[in-house]
Amino acid sequence: MPYHGVISRYGSLMDLPPHTHPVTLLEGNTPLIPVQRLAEEMGGGFDLYVKYEGLNPTGSFKDRGMTAAVSEAVGRGARAVICASTGNTAASAAAYAARAGIRAVVLVPEGKIALGKLAGALAYGAQVVQVKGSFDDALRLVVEISRKHPLALVNSINPYRLEGQKTAAFEICDTLGDAPDWLCLPVGNAGNITAYWMGFRRYNAEKGTALPRLLGVQAAGAAPLVVGHPVERPETVATAIRIGRPARGEQALQAAQESGGRIIAVSDDEILAMQSLLAQLEGIWVEPASAAGLAGLAAEIRAGRLDPRAKTIVAVCTGHGLKDPDIILRRTPNILTIPAELAALEEAVLG
Repeated sequence: MPYHGVISRYGSLMDLPPHTHPVTLLEGNTPLIPVQRLAEEMGGGFDLYVKYEGLNPTGSFKDRGMTAAVSEAVGRGARAVICASTGNTAASAAAYAARAGIRAVVLVPEGKIALGKLAGALAYGAQVVQVKGSFDDALRLVVEISRKHPLALVNSINPYRLEGQKTAAFEICDTLGDAPDWLCLPVGNAGNITAYWMGFRRYNAEKGTALPRLLGVQAAGAAPLVVGHPVERPETVATAIRIGRPARGEQALQAAQESGGRIIAVSDDEILAMQSLLAQLEGIWVEPASAAGLAGLAAEIRAGRLDPRAKTIVAVCTGHGLKDPDIILRRTPNILTIPAELAALEEAVLG
């Protein structure tokens, strides 16, 4: 059967209003890739998979939620959408607005967005506005303006975003035949961990699948759910999760607790090391924030905190490496240059 996107495939399990008018780029249906070399590097004894959301149309998991949010907005006659973003939401909102033939306005924190993501928003034709402040300042502004003017807010505080994002949990269960023992994923604005828990609970109720434990992972410099209070000036190389006041923070904490899991923090060094390890061992390149879930899993294993009975673990990698290539380029040593001669190539390659 041809694939037509997450609303077509899972619409009966998504709580969308009747007026919803599907706007799709055939998002979803992303691969669940076994990564056993990486599992062995961590100590082995379990099956490890990566849910590679970087293969969505705009390169991140945001497309799942955006198809739902924009479809609902278009169905009720909206002619413009607006969002605050650290980058991925901006690109996704812009793409789906373009697909629907409506306007997109995106607010980004000045100087705090990866160029690959900014380029995407611009390429799709959005009006990009930089805010002299943090993501949290930008989110406050878009909430305020959407209350006064006919601009459809498509950040993850929009409930339909979560309805779309929960479909990733359905896909994992469909592929594995059940839920994994643990699901590990990055946590920024906390909508995704909330949505996954919604999805696993819905499949549990509908199909009797198991419920996984959730391991949410924040960057140490932007870990409000770990330290227990907002972080006024969040800092991390993982730009996608550089958020100090998660809009879905309470729901994320509740999801972790209900699942028997937890939310932890890892350092930037751990995140970047895992990003490199995943690419070099398994051929999967993700943006830094996407490596946070795996970095957290590795930290839990090293500390002896992972339940030894866990046999199946899924890590969600939320965005493609091309979304944020700057870190890799800055950390790469000078590339060797040789004359166009065979002897020089032999010396360089064979020593």
